Amino acid sequence: MVSLKSQAIQTALQGDWENAIGLNQRILETEPNDIDTLNRIAFAFGSIGNIAQAKASYEKVLSLDAKNPIALRNIKRLTTNNTKKAFVPLNNLFLEEPGKTKIFELVNIADKKIVAHLRAGEKLELCIKRNKIFALDSEKQFLGMLPDDSGQRLIKFMTGGNDYDAYVRTADKNKLCIFVREIKRAKKFHDQSSFLANDAKQKLSLSKSK
Repeated sequence: MVSLKSQAIQTALQGDWENAIGLNQRILETEPNDIDTLNRIAFAFGSIGNIAQAKASYEKVLSLDAKNPIALRNIKRLTTNNTKKAFVPLNNLFLEEPGKTKIFELVNIADKKIVAHLRAGEKLELCIKRNKIFALDSEKQFLGMLPDDSGQRLIKFMTGGNDYDAYVRTADKNKLCIFVREIKRAKKFHDQSSFLANDAKQKLSLSKSK
Protein backbone atom coordinates (compact mmCIF):
# COMPACT_ATOMS: atom_id res chain seq x y z
CA MET A 1 0.00 0.00 0.00
CA VAL A 2 2.90 2.36 0.65
CA SER A 3 4.00 1.86 -2.96
CA LEU A 4 0.50 2.66 -4.21
CA LYS A 5 0.45 5.85 -2.17
CA SER A 6 3.83 6.84 -3.61
CA GLN A 7 2.45 6.31 -7.10
CA ALA A 8 -0.56 8.47 -6.29
CA ILE A 9 1.70 11.29 -5.10
CA GLN A 10 3.96 11.08 -8.15
CA THR A 11 1.08 11.10 -10.65
CA ALA A 12 -0.26 14.21 -8.96
CA LEU A 13 3.13 15.92 -9.21
CA GLN A 14 3.08 15.14 -12.92
CA GLY A 15 -0.40 16.64 -13.29
CA ASP A 16 -1.85 13.27 -14.35
CA TRP A 17 -5.10 13.82 -12.47
CA GLU A 18 -7.18 11.01 -13.97
CA ASN A 19 -4.63 8.39 -12.93
CA ALA A 20 -4.14 10.11 -9.57
CA ILE A 21 -7.87 9.81 -8.91
CA GLY A 22 -7.85 6.15 -9.89
CA LEU A 23 -4.90 5.32 -7.65
CA ASN A 24 -6.39 7.16 -4.68
CA GLN A 25 -9.72 5.43 -5.21
CA ARG A 26 -7.93 2.07 -5.03
CA ILE A 27 -6.37 3.09 -1.73
CA LEU A 28 -9.75 4.19 -0.36
CA GLU A 29 -11.25 0.80 -1.17
CA THR A 30 -9.15 -0.68 1.65
CA GLU A 31 -8.60 2.48 3.72
CA PRO A 32 -11.82 4.52 3.30
CA ASN A 33 -10.97 6.87 6.17
CA ASP A 34 -7.36 7.62 5.23
CA ILE A 35 -7.23 11.39 5.58
CA ASP A 36 -4.13 11.98 3.44
CA THR A 37 -5.67 10.01 0.58
CA LEU A 38 -8.99 11.85 0.89
CA ASN A 39 -7.17 15.17 0.73
CA ARG A 40 -5.17 14.04 -2.30
CA ILE A 41 -8.23 12.86 -4.20
CA ALA A 42 -10.08 16.06 -3.32
CA PHE A 43 -7.26 18.13 -4.79
CA ALA A 44 -7.23 15.93 -7.91
CA PHE A 45 -10.99 16.31 -8.39
CA GLY A 46 -10.65 20.06 -7.99
CA SER A 47 -7.86 20.16 -10.54
CA ILE A 48 -10.06 18.61 -13.24
CA GLY A 49 -12.94 20.93 -12.37
CA ASN A 50 -15.07 18.44 -10.44
CA ILE A 51 -15.77 20.84 -7.59
CA ALA A 52 -18.68 18.84 -6.15
CA GLN A 53 -16.52 15.75 -5.65
CA ALA A 54 -13.69 17.88 -4.29
CA LYS A 55 -16.00 19.42 -1.70
CA ALA A 56 -17.46 16.04 -0.79
CA SER A 57 -14.01 14.59 -0.14
CA TYR A 58 -12.92 17.55 1.95
CA GLU A 59 -16.17 17.38 3.91
CA LYS A 60 -15.49 13.71 4.67
CA VAL A 61 -12.03 14.69 5.93
CA LEU A 62 -13.63 17.25 8.24
CA SER A 63 -16.10 14.65 9.51
CA LEU A 64 -13.07 12.61 10.60
CA ASP A 65 -10.89 15.53 11.70
CA ALA A 66 -12.80 18.78 12.19
CA LYS A 67 -9.59 20.82 12.47
CA ASN A 68 -7.73 19.36 9.51
CA PRO A 69 -5.87 22.39 8.06
CA ILE A 70 -5.70 21.15 4.47
CA ALA A 71 -9.43 20.48 4.22
CA LEU A 72 -10.35 23.69 6.04
CA ARG A 73 -8.09 25.77 3.80
CA ASN A 74 -9.34 24.26 0.56
CA ILE A 75 -13.01 24.28 1.52
CA LYS A 76 -12.55 27.98 2.16
CA ARG A 77 -10.94 28.45 -1.25
CA LEU A 78 -13.76 26.61 -2.99
CA THR A 79 -16.37 28.64 -1.14
CA THR A 80 -14.90 32.13 -1.34
CA ASN A 81 -12.64 32.14 -4.40
CA ASN A 82 -13.08 31.74 -8.11
CA THR A 83 -12.90 27.95 -8.44
CA LYS A 84 -10.75 28.27 -11.55
CA LYS A 85 -8.08 29.86 -9.36
CA ALA A 86 -8.50 27.50 -6.41
CA PHE A 87 -6.74 24.67 -8.22
CA VAL A 88 -3.97 25.16 -10.77
CA PRO A 89 -3.05 22.17 -12.99
CA LEU A 90 0.45 21.16 -11.93
CA ASN A 91 1.46 20.05 -15.41
CA ASN A 92 1.12 23.69 -16.51
CA LEU A 93 2.11 25.30 -13.23
CA PHE A 94 5.66 23.95 -13.07
CA LEU A 95 6.69 24.67 -16.66
CA GLU A 96 10.17 26.14 -16.45
CA GLU A 97 11.14 29.30 -18.31
CA PRO A 98 14.84 30.28 -18.36
CA GLY A 99 15.34 33.44 -16.34
CA LYS A 100 11.72 33.59 -15.19
CA THR A 101 11.34 30.54 -12.96
CA LYS A 102 13.41 28.79 -10.31
CA ILE A 103 13.04 26.04 -7.72
CA PHE A 104 14.36 26.89 -4.26
CA GLU A 105 14.92 24.67 -1.24
CA LEU A 106 13.90 26.76 1.75
CA VAL A 107 16.11 27.08 4.83
CA ASN A 108 15.06 27.32 8.48
CA ILE A 109 11.81 25.60 7.60
CA ALA A 110 8.84 25.51 9.95
CA ASP A 111 7.92 22.69 12.27
CA LYS A 112 7.37 19.40 10.46
CA LYS A 113 3.72 19.37 11.58
CA ILE A 114 3.12 22.53 9.52
CA VAL A 115 5.15 21.42 6.51
CA ALA A 116 3.49 18.00 6.44
CA HIS A 117 0.12 19.62 5.71
CA LEU A 118 1.33 21.27 2.52
CA ARG A 119 0.49 19.92 -0.92
CA ALA A 120 2.19 20.41 -4.28
CA GLY A 121 0.59 23.30 -6.11
CA GLU A 122 -0.50 25.27 -3.05
CA LYS A 123 0.03 28.97 -3.61
CA LEU A 124 2.34 30.74 -1.20
CA GLU A 125 3.16 34.33 -0.36
CA LEU A 126 6.66 35.78 -0.50
CA CYS A 127 7.35 38.69 1.82
CA ILE A 128 10.43 40.68 2.82
CA LYS A 129 11.26 40.73 6.54
CA ARG A 130 14.52 41.68 8.21
CA ASN A 131 16.25 41.81 4.81
CA LYS A 132 15.25 38.22 4.08
CA ILE A 133 12.50 36.63 1.99
CA PHE A 134 9.99 34.59 3.98
CA ALA A 135 7.57 32.10 2.45
CA LEU A 136 4.11 32.07 4.06
CA ASP A 137 1.10 29.83 3.52
CA SER A 138 -2.44 31.07 2.85
CA GLU A 139 -2.98 31.49 6.60
CA LYS A 140 0.15 33.70 6.87
CA GLN A 141 2.06 30.97 8.71
CA PHE A 142 5.83 31.04 8.32
CA LEU A 143 7.15 28.12 6.26
CA GLY A 144 10.78 28.97 5.66
CA MET A 145 13.20 31.40 4.03
CA LEU A 146 15.01 31.64 0.74
CA PRO A 147 18.80 31.12 1.04
CA ASP A 148 20.52 34.45 1.72
CA ASP A 149 22.29 34.77 -1.65
CA SER A 150 19.12 34.09 -3.64
CA GLY A 151 17.02 36.16 -1.27
CA GLN A 152 19.22 39.24 -1.62
CA ARG A 153 18.95 39.16 -5.39
CA LEU A 154 15.19 38.70 -5.32
CA ILE A 155 14.72 41.50 -2.76
CA LYS A 156 16.29 43.89 -5.26
CA PHE A 157 13.78 42.91 -7.92
CA MET A 158 10.76 42.81 -5.60
CA THR A 159 11.44 46.25 -4.13
CA GLY A 160 12.12 47.54 -7.65
CA GLY A 161 8.70 46.60 -8.97
CA ASN A 162 8.86 42.98 -10.10
CA ASP A 163 6.05 40.62 -9.03
CA TYR A 164 6.35 36.89 -8.37
CA ASP A 165 4.10 33.93 -7.72
CA ALA A 166 5.27 31.06 -5.52
CA TYR A 167 3.94 27.53 -5.09
CA VAL A 168 4.81 24.41 -3.13
CA ARG A 169 6.83 22.09 -5.35
CA THR A 170 7.65 19.28 -2.92
CA ALA A 171 7.24 18.99 0.82
CA ASP A 172 8.13 16.51 3.49
CA LYS A 173 8.92 16.84 7.18
CA ASN A 174 12.59 17.70 6.59
CA LYS A 175 12.59 19.49 3.24
CA LEU A 176 10.46 22.09 1.48
CA CYS A 177 11.03 23.17 -2.12
CA ILE A 178 9.07 25.96 -3.76
CA PHE A 179 8.62 27.03 -7.37
CA VAL A 180 8.89 30.77 -8.01
CA ARG A 181 7.76 32.44 -11.23
CA GLU A 182 8.26 36.02 -12.38
CA ILE A 183 4.84 37.36 -13.44
CA LYS A 184 5.69 41.05 -13.91
CA ARG A 185 9.00 42.71 -14.78
CA ALA A 186 9.52 46.39 -14.02
CA LYS A 187 10.75 48.56 -16.90
CA LYS A 188 14.02 49.28 -15.10
CA PHE A 189 14.79 45.54 -15.19
CA HIS A 190 13.69 44.95 -18.78
CA ASP A 191 17.06 43.41 -19.71
CA GLN A 192 17.70 41.56 -16.45
CA SER A 193 16.55 38.01 -15.76
CA SER A 194 15.19 37.32 -12.30
CA PHE A 195 17.06 34.02 -12.09
CA LEU A 196 20.40 33.00 -13.56
CA ALA A 197 21.88 29.54 -13.44
CA ASN A 198 25.34 30.66 -12.40
CA ASP A 199 25.61 32.25 -8.93
CA ALA A 200 28.71 34.16 -9.89
CA LYS A 201 26.90 35.72 -12.82
CA GLN A 202 24.01 36.57 -10.53
CA LYS A 203 26.30 38.48 -8.17
CA LEU A 204 28.02 40.27 -11.05
CA SER A 205 24.70 41.31 -12.58
CA LEU A 206 23.44 42.50 -9.20
CA SER A 207 26.54 44.65 -8.53
CA LYS A 208 26.44 46.22 -11.99
CA SER A 209 22.81 47.25 -11.61
CA LYS A 210 23.31 49.16 -8.35
